[in-house]
Amino acid sequence: MQMTISRNRLSANLVRAAAVAFLSAFGVSGLYAQQSSGTAQASSAMNLKANLAVPLDLPANALSPAADYSSSSSTVDTTLAKADNFLNFDGGQPPPRRRYSRPNYNDSRTNSDGSNKYTFMAGGGFNLPVGGTKNYLTTGWNFQFGGGRNFNKRFGVLAQFDYDHFGFQTATLNNLLAIYNSLGAVDQNGNALTVLGGTSHVWSFTVDPIYNYYSSDKWGSYVVAGAGFYHKTANFTIPGVGQYCDPYYGCYQIQANQTIDKYTSNAFGVNGGIGVTYKLSRFSSAKLYAEGRYVWVANKARPFGDSATSNYFNVFPQNSARTTYIPVSFGVRF
Repeated sequence: MQMTISRNRLSANLVRAAAVAFLSAFGVSGLYAQQSSGTAQASSAMNLKANLAVPLDLPANALSPAADYSSSSSTVDTTLAKADNFLNFDGGQPPPRRRYSRPNYNDSRTNSDGSNKYTFMAGGGFNLPVGGTKNYLTTGWNFQFGGGRNFNKRFGVLAQFDYDHFGFQTATLNNLLAIYNSLGAVDQNGNALTVLGGTSHVWSFTVDPIYNYYSSDKWGSYVVAGAGFYHKTANFTIPGVGQYCDPYYGCYQIQANQTIDKYTSNAFGVNGGIGVTYKLSRFSSAKLYAEGRYVWVANKARPFGDSATSNYFNVFPQNSARTTYIPVSFGVRF
């Protein structure tokens, strides 16, 4: 009986021991499986040269073999060395900057330096008689317009028309009035002259080279000179009464000046001066300008003559004398 109990107890102990061993083995295998599932697989060495689409912007020493790299990683070291040689060409210096030539704007309306091929100008101002001309003429007004060709930003040529208007000195008119009365001049009513008026003008066609010696975003300066044909006229008038007819109101009298004497003179002349410009906008070619020129006209002198002493009539020889004046003008250039 006692032997049977001992056998049963031994069997129970063996079962317990087997169960403990089985559970221990099961736990160890589960722990191993968990550790294995969290470990990444080893990858092959990366070739930077083959995988980089563009070179990385890294300093040269960042790609060179460093002391903290493992000496066993020979494949990685070799790849990094190749990438270092690929990125750091020419001794580690960046590539030279590409040089671009100046832009070329040359077309039918623009020069190669960006300036307009064609230029236009228009303006007006006042005239100052100088020299002998100021002895018989007074300050007047003027207008001018023209156009031409720009060969570059500096140099161009203008073809220009100018009209310069003047008045007469009071002493000049009084002197002529006495001459006309001495010669028996009368008005339309047969009366002696009491009042004399008159004007003078010079119109011209010239060719004027222009040189822009200074230019900025807003301001500019230029010199201009030219030569051409000048036509000078002196016209003397007396007060008169005229008749004006209107289809609705009929005819009626008006006060009108009557020309009693006129002189003309054609001559070659030259001009020269200086001007400044102001650009209205950086995106526009329009410029305001102000300029002053000196004009010299080589009129040929004609002597004094009247119907009593000679076979021609010229009581105003000043119109054929050399003419000098300074026109000051303001306007716009394109």
